[in-house]
Amino acid sequence: MPCSGDVTVMNLRAIAIPLAAALLLAACDQAPKQQAAPPPPPPPEVGVVTLAPRKVDIVTELPGRTAAFRVAEVRPQVNGIILKRLFEEGSLVEAGQQLYQIDPASYQAAYQSAQAALARASAQSTASRLLAQRYKPLVDAKAVSKQDYDNAVASAQQAAADVASARAQIETARISVEYTKVLAPIAGRVGRSAVSEGALVTANQAAPLATVQQLDPMYVDVTQSTADLLRLRRQMEGGQMQTDDSGQAPARLVLEDGSEYPQPGKLLFSEVTVNPGTGSVTLRAEFPNPKGFLLPGMFVHARIQAGAVADALLVPQRGVSRDMRGQPVALVVGQNNKVEQRTLTVDRAIGDQWLVTGGVAAGDRIIVEGVQKVRPGAEVRVVAAGAPAAPRPQQGAAPAPAKSTPAPAASN
Repeated sequence: MPCSGDVTVMNLRAIAIPLAAALLLAACDQAPKQQAAPPPPPPPEVGVVTLAPRKVDIVTELPGRTAAFRVAEVRPQVNGIILKRLFEEGSLVEAGQQLYQIDPASYQAAYQSAQAALARASAQSTASRLLAQRYKPLVDAKAVSKQDYDNAVASAQQAAADVASARAQIETARISVEYTKVLAPIAGRVGRSAVSEGALVTANQAAPLATVQQLDPMYVDVTQSTADLLRLRRQMEGGQMQTDDSGQAPARLVLEDGSEYPQPGKLLFSEVTVNPGTGSVTLRAEFPNPKGFLLPGMFVHARIQAGAVADALLVPQRGVSRDMRGQPVALVVGQNNKVEQRTLTVDRAIGDQWLVTGGVAAGDRIIVEGVQKVRPGAEVRVVAAGAPAAPRPQQGAAPAPAKSTPAPAASN
């Protein structure tokens, strides 16, 4: 039978074990409550671009086609048979150079006939003039009648008129002989010939024999909408756009393969009427073409410098989006590094930037990096766009253990 001391120890153990378990459970329940709350996350980092006014050239790129500086269609001015073609197709010809020879036989005969008619009229005029001179003293002496004298004077005047008419006929026949030589009206490059030797041609026929085009300089005809034209004029009148003193806007040319034509040009004029079908006007620019690289009918893009804006604000396109109504908006870092949304007034695209005329001002900080991480009203940490992001510590990460210094080796 156990003694009373053993009973007491057993009772104490029975009481201590449940009490220790209860205390352990209470400590476990209170442990999360006593643990400190994690710190709030740092504000997101965004890259910004600070707007600064600067001078920007306003360049308008317009599609168009090249056209020859001068075009002359060669047509015959007399009837006849082509005897010779005196040029090489595609070659350069000078003004007045003979291109074709029409058979001149009939026109040469007409010229000689006109010369003979002039000689006959001259002889008749001489006889009539001398007769009138003889009758003049005789009429004073009453040897001939006044009527005979008047008839002699009239015959002399008529003979003189016949002489003038014969000379005009000679000139007409001479011109017809000259027209049998078909000449180049302008200097330039001649195209293919529409006729060959032996072909019958007629004066002022509809089909040209050949076409001569002057290719240096060259015209470039482009079209611009009237809305853009009116906007440019309003900006010039309001002083928002500056132009040079010459009044001729410089222009550059982009070829169909995307390369830029090396020779600069200039804008000559704009058409005075609007195309009712397209609502656009035609602008004509002139470009030098000393090497004949440009050919008529080529499709090109003309970059015309219409002027310059002295205090322009350019916003990168990657920092501009569209709202539900389709209006351009941008996120701006305002006071206390709070994000604000601004609605922009965009004029045009210049490279990869927008020319903005309203909604922002000089000194505003436009968010261009990290736009997806922020919303209007949020606080952000600002860095310059393109700068490397600063490392951010991970929440709940244990500090890195200190590196232990190895003990020095014991010397023998």
